[in-house]
Amino acid sequence: MTPADPTLPRHDWTLAEVEALLDLPFTELVFRAASVHRRWFDPSEVQISQLLSIKTGGCPEDCGYCSQSQHFDTGVKATKLMETEAVIAEAARAKAGGAQRFCMGAAWRDLKDRDLPKVSAMISGVKALGLETCVTLGMLEPHQARALKDAGLDYYNHNLDTGPDYYGEVITTRTYQDRLDTLAAVRAADIAVCCGGIVGMGETRRDRAGLLHSLATLPEHPQSVPINDLMPTKGTPLGQSGGADEIEFVRMIAVARLVCPKSVVRLSAGRDHMSRELQALCFLAGANSMFVGDKLLTTSNPDQASDARLMAQLGLRPMDMARRAEAVG
Repeated sequence: MTPADPTLPRHDWTLAEVEALLDLPFTELVFRAASVHRRWFDPSEVQISQLLSIKTGGCPEDCGYCSQSQHFDTGVKATKLMETEAVIAEAARAKAGGAQRFCMGAAWRDLKDRDLPKVSAMISGVKALGLETCVTLGMLEPHQARALKDAGLDYYNHNLDTGPDYYGEVITTRTYQDRLDTLAAVRAADIAVCCGGIVGMGETRRDRAGLLHSLATLPEHPQSVPINDLMPTKGTPLGQSGGADEIEFVRMIAVARLVCPKSVVRLSAGRDHMSRELQALCFLAGANSMFVGDKLLTTSNPDQASDARLMAQLGLRPMDMARRAEAVG
């Protein structure tokens, strides 16, 4: 019998198999991940994304890592939903600065129907600029997902955050199943899914395997998998966390690439405290997107000049979005 092609997507991963990948010798793991990356992507290309908080603070959820939760005293003040024109102007500036994807985040537990028209107008306006669009607005109902699709939304971000066994240690106000239900509504509306998690919240390697296993066994792999390195925020339950071990973080990137081979793996929050060498290892291990701009919602991010130097040193260039669209289509 001919062995299965290890570069092809699978949906029958077992938790033990994912754990075994995380346990591989580091150089072997990175080699395998880099090989799979080259099967589906140009390894010299990175998608450039930018994220804007369109409604900051006052969130009723108790996510233990989040500066925007109303449960914690972090100094972040609640704001109203931004005006559409201001959001589109920010998107235009992002595009002028090299962004190819514009993400909009609102600190909500769930999207309210009263806000749908305004958010839809933002999506349509950003889409008209020629940018790929993504929003993260909390939980969604099926009819809301369809409305966002009609507005031109490309991606909906809704992270699982961690593995199912550790989830209750981080969040109590929303269940794992709530998150899976929103992902199902997004898929049913034919919107691409952006779903990943956070490393460095005190979880074990098995918990990290649990997150990757959950992503790899969804009915369809997320088209976008953001891997975040915890940015500890004073005033939150995880504010004193030491964050992720650097080698463990690269392992997470590599296994995400192996179990979701055709997904764009996004090097997301935490780059501000990563060395150039760590980021280079992440790109070698299969990451092919990064967020630019001075802020990611409320946390810091490397400045534009630093990112330009990094890309030049590593020989990276912005992703050819037209060719990528053809490949996906």
